[in-house]
Amino acid sequence: MNPHMPHATGKRQVHSQNNLLQKRPTMLRNDRQANSEPANACALDKSLLGGDSPKRTKKRWKSIVSAAIAALGLTATDSAYQQASAQQFDPYGSGYTQTTTPSQYQVQPGYSTPPSYTNSPTYTSPPTTNYPPAQTYVPPPVPQTTVPSTSFPPQSFGPRQRVLLPGNSVPGSGTAYPPIGTDPVYTPNVRVADLIINGFPARTGRIMLGGAVNSDAGVTGQITVDERNFDIMRWPRSFSDLFSGTAFRGAGQTFRLEAAPGSVFDRYSMQFADPNLFGYLPISFSASGFLYDRRFDDWDEERLGARFSLGYRITPDLSLAVGVGGQNVDISRIRLPGVSPELDALVGDNELYTGNITLTHNTRDNPIQPSEGHYFQFKFEEAFGDFDYARFELEYRTYWLLAQRADGSGKQTVSYSTQFGYSGDETPIFEHFFAGGYATLRGFDFRGAGPVEGGANGIQVGGQFQWLNSVEYMFPITADDAFRGVVFCDFGTVEDSVKLDSDTFRVAPGVGFRVAIPALGPAPLAFDFAFPVNKGEFDDERMFSFYMSLIK
Repeated sequence: MNPHMPHATGKRQVHSQNNLLQKRPTMLRNDRQANSEPANACALDKSLLGGDSPKRTKKRWKSIVSAAIAALGLTATDSAYQQASAQQFDPYGSGYTQTTTPSQYQVQPGYSTPPSYTNSPTYTSPPTTNYPPAQTYVPPPVPQTTVPSTSFPPQSFGPRQRVLLPGNSVPGSGTAYPPIGTDPVYTPNVRVADLIINGFPARTGRIMLGGAVNSDAGVTGQITVDERNFDIMRWPRSFSDLFSGTAFRGAGQTFRLEAAPGSVFDRYSMQFADPNLFGYLPISFSASGFLYDRRFDDWDEERLGARFSLGYRITPDLSLAVGVGGQNVDISRIRLPGVSPELDALVGDNELYTGNITLTHNTRDNPIQPSEGHYFQFKFEEAFGDFDYARFELEYRTYWLLAQRADGSGKQTVSYSTQFGYSGDETPIFEHFFAGGYATLRGFDFRGAGPVEGGANGIQVGGQFQWLNSVEYMFPITADDAFRGVVFCDFGTVEDSVKLDSDTFRVAPGVGFRVAIPALGPAPLAFDFAFPVNKGEFDDERMFSFYMSLIK
């Protein structure tokens, strides 16, 4: 035997193995990235085939065959991965769709039988543990609470139960679901809500300087200190409280100081009023002190006194008041002594005390220039002291709105007013009724329409009975309502007893106009021309009367 036969046989085996490797180029190329270590081992074994013993060569062949088998398995796995990755998911179709992937090589290897493994690994099942059976959660029963039916007005007040729905809770002991609870709510059994208002005091105090000119009282100046949020119990604790505005403020009371010196009339007064004397009850209290000094044509009169009253507001429009007052009346400078013995007896000081009750109903839409509503007042007074007599007065004013513009301006109104009064026999002359002038009967001088003692140039003594009336129609002249025109007729009489005499019944129609200047105050300037058509024998006429005021 040729000693080199084994070696030759080994060469043929290597040659056959090389042929096998040449037939599988694709396998080795596809596997160079997935498993580069077996390919490198094959190349290393190929370079070292020659020069080894048959036994070692046989071992190397076994290694080569094992590497080839492993390479075949890896190649198959890589091909399946590429096929799966080439599929795309279609969310609007039936799932994954096959996409065409260009092959890297013209010929793809095909295998008739996939490689198989004899010894597959075995796994042991995980240990089993016996757990207790799962318990089903049963929620606690919901309490059946009957909500009481509500009625209005509520019959009872107190706690009531409110059922808490799942996910709700209220402050207090109420809790959210689970569990479901209840919590008492202390509210009346009606739909109510708390209203919280945060505010700050506005400007309630003011100092006014002004003046007035009219045909009845001449020229008058005016200085007024007015506080509408006064507090008589809040005295200052320091000078800073006095000058910072915190002293004597905060209780909603009214305090007013007024000084009005004039050419023929002086007035000084102090007023205090509490609209709610006992908390929030509609009971009011007012107190005032005054000093009047009036220089009439026939005598001078000075009054010093005080008044106190309690009021009760029955409705927002209806009120009732009772009051007492006392004053000292000083009569001096009689123009014609001896003409009126009654007036001569009043010279000097006279004490007058009165008690009165007043009922007032006021529905006017504006106290200065009303266009709708009415004003009614009845007053009864009993005097005592140096004079003892009874007196009652009735005043009624009503207003009708005839037309106005769409924005509420340009109002045309008709008004009617009447004043009726009677006083007892012991009424002193300075408490008689007088008529004539801007506020009573236009077309006559101030106190110029009434009984006279002493003839044509005698003393105007007034009377114990009066009935005065006025009808007026007011209309706009300009579009801004700054100028208004009036047509009126004043009529009535003042007598020394209750009677109506055609010889002394006064009638005075006339015309006039009103000028509204906001810078001069809320009251318009008034200019009226009246022409008496019926009058008394000794009446003093005045065709023109006016009223002008300025308040800043």
